[in-house]
Amino acid sequence: MEPVLPAAQLQGDVDELVLLAAHQLAPAGLDEDLGAGDAVAVGDAVGVLQEAGVDAGVAHHERHAVELALLVHHREHDILGGVGDIDHLVAQKRVDRIVVGLSDRRGRLPIEQLLRAKLSGVRVEDATTTYERLTGKILVDDLKPSWLIFSDGFRASRWTRFVKRMLDLSLSLIGFILASPLMLLTALAVKLESPGAALYSQERVGENGRVFKIYKFRSMRPDAEQAGSPIWATDKDPRVTRVGRVIRLTRLDELPQLWNVLNGDMSFVGPRPERPFFVERLAREIPFYMQRHAVKPGVTGWAQVKYRYGSSIEDAMEKLRYDLYYIKHLSVFFDLTIVLDTVKVILFGKGAK
Repeated sequence: MEPVLPAAQLQGDVDELVLLAAHQLAPAGLDEDLGAGDAVAVGDAVGVLQEAGVDAGVAHHERHAVELALLVHHREHDILGGVGDIDHLVAQKRVDRIVVGLSDRRGRLPIEQLLRAKLSGVRVEDATTTYERLTGKILVDDLKPSWLIFSDGFRASRWTRFVKRMLDLSLSLIGFILASPLMLLTALAVKLESPGAALYSQERVGENGRVFKIYKFRSMRPDAEQAGSPIWATDKDPRVTRVGRVIRLTRLDELPQLWNVLNGDMSFVGPRPERPFFVERLAREIPFYMQRHAVKPGVTGWAQVKYRYGSSIEDAMEKLRYDLYYIKHLSVFFDLTIVLDTVKVILFGKGAK
């Protein structure tokens, strides 16, 4: 995004302060804004908010790495002051939230001003937390391990895990009974269209990195990976058969995984399991990728209902953001919400390839 104001307009030895229209904090697809009042973003929080879908204008000062953004109820952007003006601006603009986004806070964080604001009733919030709340995903690009360690969540109780397992068994048993005729028809259609088995198994990485065999209806030609190495499916993949395209679009190819849920390899809801070949590659490229294996993989998941089918490292990074959010907020209610959202995805055919 182009700077809203040229750097030349900054006068003197000041940190950057940017005015942002508050009505831009709730664009389409975001569930909530930053609150009824105003918010101040400190550091690179403006960039984080932009990534979250907020149309934030940023004025860049070449001599200063610290950015300070004031989000208030105005329709125009402007530079209002520097770090020393926080006390005045918080009082004058009735700020109720401060978002801090400094990647390196040592010696750069305006501690006294933030502490005074905090004690006066202003909420001081990390930019990663704001991004999470606005988007339903966790920003992993510059995420510090300490944030994962000290933030709330990432701790499902034994009772939650027990109820989740009971829900898995119930849903998979009911699913098997209701879907049995459909599964027989699907197997017959796959078998009639092309030679080879209707059902196949593949190695996938599950909870705590344990490798297991996943079962699916075959949707590609038997020679789909003739070269010997795994290949990601792509949009309009020529290896997909006509029947395969239909069962992928409707998720019918995933129905045999109900058996994986019954035997405990998978859960009904969780991060989608990936093949060991891709896991090894993605773990080298994407920070915190292995942390998605902290829970059982799922037949469906938060990433599946929020994002399209992935076929690249960039897609895997985006899905990891959703997966970590799911793991952090894991609950039975969240699982039921995802199941309902999955039904909507199936009906409208989003995400499948």
